[in-house]
This record gives sequence, structure tokens and C-alpha cells, in this order.
Amino acid sequence: MRLSLRTMAILLGLALFLAVPPAADASGSPALLGLANRILIYAIAAVSLDLIIGYGAMVSFGHAMFFGLGGYTVGIVAHHTFGGDPLLGWAGTNTALIVWPLALLVCALTALVVGALALRTSGVQFIMITLAFAQMVFFILVSLQIYGGDDGLMLERRNQLPLIDLARPQTFYYLCLALLVAWTAICASIVNSRFGLILQALRQSERRAINLGIRPFPFRLAAFVISAVGTGLAGVLWANYARFVTPDMAAWSKSGEFMAIVVLGGLGTLLGPIAGTAVFIALEQLLSTWTEHWMIVMGPVLTLVALFGRRGIAGRLFGGRRD
Repeated sequence: MRLSLRTMAILLGLALFLAVPPAADASGSPALLGLANRILIYAIAAVSLDLIIGYGAMVSFGHAMFFGLGGYTVGIVAHHTFGGDPLLGWAGTNTALIVWPLALLVCALTALVVGALALRTSGVQFIMITLAFAQMVFFILVSLQIYGGDDGLMLERRNQLPLIDLARPQTFYYLCLALLVAWTAICASIVNSRFGLILQALRQSERRAINLGIRPFPFRLAAFVISAVGTGLAGVLWANYARFVTPDMAAWSKSGEFMAIVVLGGLGTLLGPIAGTAVFIALEQLLSTWTEHWMIVMGPVLTLVALFGRRGIAGRLFGGRRD
């Protein structure tokens, strides 16, 4: 019965996402498409973060740095491509098949360095080190006056994909939906693989796993890098969606949003954070029309979920963590 309900929930959610563009056209409300697009992009980041928090017990409070780096790589390449100013002798390109892998490579290499240092600690120390690196990236982006500094950087146009017109909002939306489905499926296969089982074993009892001959560091570092790449992908999509990047993409508050979304949806579910993203952004949109101090209301809601719904709004349905 649980499997049946889970499958029905997945199909219903997918159907709702697929129906958004025609519904937005029929109602004459392009804002609906934009809201759903934001949900899809943030959901990719939330699923990525759940991979290390929900399954690896690595509470990163600096994952927004990868969101910002992914977006800024796209923005910086676009700045030099359309501005006619070569970047280290490279004229640049607007081809997504080049720019997007480059952005993900930047995120992966950064995660490799940050993870190699942060994972030598655990608990609060790990949280603080990831936060410190995120703040470092944030202030570096603020200091880059050539790229707008604190004001951010505008993108002249979206990246280009062969046979796909990303300039059309509906096409870009369906691409984001396809990438969310694909990335969630990849993360699910990782979780259910031998690698994922070892990661969960380390979460449950690191000492027992070590006694079985497992070295924690390589597995946790690999998971951290994979999670960073997913969050960087979300940043790449956000830069193309908004055609605008700012240092706030890497701010600690953005990391807090991602973490709140994961907790709201349900730790250790992968699908729960998608539901959590939809609820979080919908509440934010609704409350912000009522008051600019919407976090005064959102804060108690998240607190109540954390206290009384430890498995999140979808944890019970998708089999989330109870510990």
C-alpha cells in the first residue's frame, strides 16, 4: 500500500508540474510559470543537499557557495562573450554544452578543496568550516567590481542548446523539469548503490563501519562533491532563468533556505525536499503579499515542523529518517 501511495504521489506531482505551462497560458498568468520554475530550480539544490544531510549526516551550512559559483561562472563567461573582452585569452562562448560543464567543474573542484578540509572535522566544527568558506566566496563575489560587485551581473541572453530554444519560457521550464527528474533519479541510484549503503552505514554508526574495514573520508568526500555539483547545476539554471546573478546567491541566508526546505520536506527522502520546496516557496509568495516581514510567520511554521513533524511533511509517505 505504501509503495502504491508513493507511486501515485510521484505521478500526481509530475502531472501537476507538466500542467503548469498550459495552465499559465490558459489563465493568462506568466507569473505562475515563473513561480513553478523557481520551485524546480530550488528543488534540484534541495535534493542535492538532502543527499549529504539525510543520508550522510553531513550538515553543510555553506552549500549556497556552489549555487553562487555555478551562477557566476555562467555570468562571467557571458560577460566576456558579449562584452568582447577575452577571459585569459579566451573569447568565450554562449554554448550551454561548454559553459554548463565548466560551471559544474568549478563547483566540483571547489567542493574537493572545501570537503578535504571540512571533513577532517565533524559536528559543529564541520558546520562552521562550510559556513566560513561560503562567506569567503560571498565576499569574493562582492569584491569583484568588474562583474558588478554587490549590484550583481546581468546576462544579455540565455545559453544556447542545439535544437532547443531556451529563450522560450515554456521550453526552459520543461528543461528544468527534465533535469530535476534526471538528477533525482541519479541521486536515488546513488543512495541505493553500494556507495549509498556505505554512506548510510557511516551515518548510523561510524565506529562499526570502520571496524568492518571502511574508510569514511573518501566516501564522504565523494558524496560532498556530488552534492556540490547538483547545487551548482541549480545555480546554472537560476542564472539562465533570472538572467541575473548577485553575491546573495552565495550568502549564508540562502544556505539556510536550502536547509529549511530539506527539513520541511523530510530528511533522507530525496522526494520530500521537492515537496518541501513547493510548500516553502508557495508560503513565501503568499506571506510576502501580506507582509514584508513574512519570515516572522515562516519561522514558527518551520519550528513546529521540526519539533512535531520530525520526518517532514512528506517523510512518512517517502520513508524519511526518524532519527
